[in-house]
Amino acid sequence: MTRPLLSYYGDDFTGSTDVMEALATHDIETVLFLREPNEALRRTFPHARAFGLAGTSRSESPQWMDANLPSAFRWLKSLDAQFCHYKVCSTFDSAPHVGSIGRALEIGRDVFGVKRVPLVVGAPQIRRYTAFGHLFAAYQGRVYRIDCHPVMARHPVTPMAEADVLRHLSHQTTLSFASIDNVALLGEPEIPDADILLIDVDDLPTQMAAGNLLWHRLRQSSPFLVGSSGVEYALVHAFKAAELVGERPVFADAGPVRQMAVVSGSVSPTTERQIRHALANGFEGVALDPIALSSDEAATARAIEAGLAVLSRGASPLVYTALGPSADKGEALSGSTGARHRIGQALGRINRALVETTGLSRTVIAGGDTSSHALSEMGIAALTLRMPLPQTPGSPLCTAHGFGGGALQVALKGGQVGHDDYFSMIRSGRPGSAA
Repeated sequence: MTRPLLSYYGDDFTGSTDVMEALATHDIETVLFLREPNEALRRTFPHARAFGLAGTSRSESPQWMDANLPSAFRWLKSLDAQFCHYKVCSTFDSAPHVGSIGRALEIGRDVFGVKRVPLVVGAPQIRRYTAFGHLFAAYQGRVYRIDCHPVMARHPVTPMAEADVLRHLSHQTTLSFASIDNVALLGEPEIPDADILLIDVDDLPTQMAAGNLLWHRLRQSSPFLVGSSGVEYALVHAFKAAELVGERPVFADAGPVRQMAVVSGSVSPTTERQIRHALANGFEGVALDPIALSSDEAATARAIEAGLAVLSRGASPLVYTALGPSADKGEALSGSTGARHRIGQALGRINRALVETTGLSRTVIAGGDTSSHALSEMGIAALTLRMPLPQTPGSPLCTAHGFGGGALQVALKGGQVGHDDYFSMIRSGRPGSAA
């Protein structure tokens, strides 16, 4: 097997498929493992040039990270890839007590034995930008500074109150930091002597410059990287220039299915619009009480029964715990340790039962944290890219491997990702079409 170009750990499952899409659409065959594979499983993907490991650290404590991330990073290091990337959400939402990017960075820095860790967050392809160290993100056609973002400034678990990326990170680590801003990057910037180096990306020229900087000047000394899928979008420019990748592959449409199952634990207004669109276009809703779902196994059984009844009527079930921010019960859930994890796990069991009982070939899980815990309940070993969605990158349709021997396609959708017709489009199997 040739030396991999990249290995990565995704801090949630939706972000992990985001990276896979960015790589695979640029002629870098990628496999995403849902748990550390044995050598036999790994060798079933002999042509892969990038390997991912999907995780849940975005919704975990620093203590959980201390117990789980070192072994994950050691396995990734053993692959001897050119780079190893700890992938975080492009909105950088995190906190000292949950999803601490600073703590994960410290652990990876120690395992890889490096002094400097480059940090890339901007990714114009998904409308995320960093300029002079500040993070901006789009919502409904407008770009907002992240602390003014209508959704992320009010995130139910990790609201973003600070747009200065390094200032935000300073509450999670005592490591030193510096930056190369978007203007300096286009020249011949000096590389500061700091533990964390933020590299701005706000457009295609700065993205190309960031990729060249990583490949030509930082690859030997700083192979461990942190950031969004902006890391991959930057690196593919350098890989292309070095003739390590060929032309972008063409992916055939997946084609329509008559029925599919959707489970959602997202409280995002984006997902709310998608649910409402789906309910008006052939999906049938199964509304659940998240508090009951987090504490009562009977609620899971009732949800399975309701979903199977929808399928028996010829419709596609859409099982959801909230219809937008107004239905969020986060305050009530916060009083019960692990409640959000249990909701995700219950949705995974519901989804698995619907798929296995009726032989569905396609399903969607919505919500970043939800996807991580729900997909873990489905017994899937690995994912590969089946159909990218160029108009809404970051939420592709994937092929599931190791799911009971059957053919299953899965899409994992973050709360802020996708147009209003996302669920209908996945059912149609044609990007840009909700037929």
